[in-house]
Amino acid sequence: MNVFEDYIRYETRRQFFSRGKNALGMAALSGLLGNTAMAAASTDGSTRLTHVPGKARNIIYLHMVGGPSQMDLFDYKPEMTKWYDKDLPDSVRKGQRLTTMTSGQTRFPIAPSKYRFAQHGKCGMWMTELMPWTAKCVDDMSFIRSMHTDAINHEPAICHMQTGNQVSGRPCLGSWVSYGLGSLNSSLPAFVVLVAEPTNKEQIQAISGRLWSSGYLPGEHAGVSFRSSGDPILFINNPPGMDSTLRRRQLDGLRALNELNYAKVGDREIHTRIQQFEMAFRMQASVPELTAIKNEPDSTYKLYGEEARKPGTYANTILMARRLVERGVRFVQVYLNNWDHHGNVAGRLPMQCKDVDQANYALIRDLQQRGLFDETLILWGGEFGRTIYSQGGLSKENYGRDHHPRCFTMWLAGGGIKGGTIYGETDEFSYNIVNDPVSVHDLHATMLHLLGMNHERFTFRHQGLDQRLTGVEPSKIIREICT
Repeated sequence: MNVFEDYIRYETRRQFFSRGKNALGMAALSGLLGNTAMAAASTDGSTRLTHVPGKARNIIYLHMVGGPSQMDLFDYKPEMTKWYDKDLPDSVRKGQRLTTMTSGQTRFPIAPSKYRFAQHGKCGMWMTELMPWTAKCVDDMSFIRSMHTDAINHEPAICHMQTGNQVSGRPCLGSWVSYGLGSLNSSLPAFVVLVAEPTNKEQIQAISGRLWSSGYLPGEHAGVSFRSSGDPILFINNPPGMDSTLRRRQLDGLRALNELNYAKVGDREIHTRIQQFEMAFRMQASVPELTAIKNEPDSTYKLYGEEARKPGTYANTILMARRLVERGVRFVQVYLNNWDHHGNVAGRLPMQCKDVDQANYALIRDLQQRGLFDETLILWGGEFGRTIYSQGGLSKENYGRDHHPRCFTMWLAGGGIKGGTIYGETDEFSYNIVNDPVSVHDLHATMLHLLGMNHERFTFRHQGLDQRLTGVEPSKIIREICT
């Protein structure tokens, strides 16, 4: 995938003639691939090749940093009320590793969820009382209650969820999508990152720019971070005394110098630099209109809530995500912090749910009203789940929960997703998976499939190997949640 396109894009005249022995083969290849392969080199990316017809054209990935508590939100376990303050049986734990935050505890007392649950929609999904708005959309959503991961701490777990590997330095999901499909709008990046600000800030995790790095992919596929205050993008505006005509002349001269250097050394990052300068110039005109959220009608704020008027809030960020995909941005990555509930679940979880509940409902309804829902894939969830046993003090009114990689819940909606689907099952303790386990790589394979890409054939040659998002271990598409 994209090998021929990258060859065309990065091959200089000097390199081409130095590899003259390949000329006949490349000519034959272009003849065999014909106009379709040449169309893949389109500058706007809209005609990039896919392996199968894709159901989705865009992705909005809502990452809840810290790991939401599945048994307090989506994985209803009524039997646990009988187990209050009893120790987690060894037969359930099975010697599985613990974090250093609870490994020293003398006991692991069961903490049933203090929140009420009810069934919603035709699918009968059990939902927490903390998300009444989201509960109205369950028939548009697919819940995976059997997600699992190998990582037990935040940094490697977030890295694994974002890049398919616990070791940093790999391209993230957004970069892979940008590389595979390109942009639908030449005046905006294919991949944009937004970081929302939670109401409660008791336990904030680090969110570093390497999470939206392009890794070994060309640098043009890295995520572009938009800020919630000040200039949306640093240095997007011209300095005093510099008008657009002068800026255009400066960029033309800089491009000529870069082209000379590129022809001499053939470094693809020089090509990236040229493209990014040109993109920045185009964004000077497109970004002000994009970020003018105040121009949205009152009906929008009735749908999303008044919090959407406040820059940096989750509701404001989600509204911006809708505006981005509406304008052709392929991949919008949203982060919301403070889901790391080691303590004070009663004080923190309701605030977190209030931040996201109406906004998530509004995003689904808004996309539906605009005819964008069926082509926009939405993913919501964290990097792992939480333990059924309490960390620290336990009472019926409050408790804490440690990291739990063995099972957790994520939901998807929109492009190619079968609404009203509940997939996977955990044991009565929400500790182990008993049916239909789903790995991080399975999730990635499914998302690529919905975009029209075969995860086994979608590769990039790096260090002599055909690298891929899903790695070398077997991965499966979760066809039961796909239309």
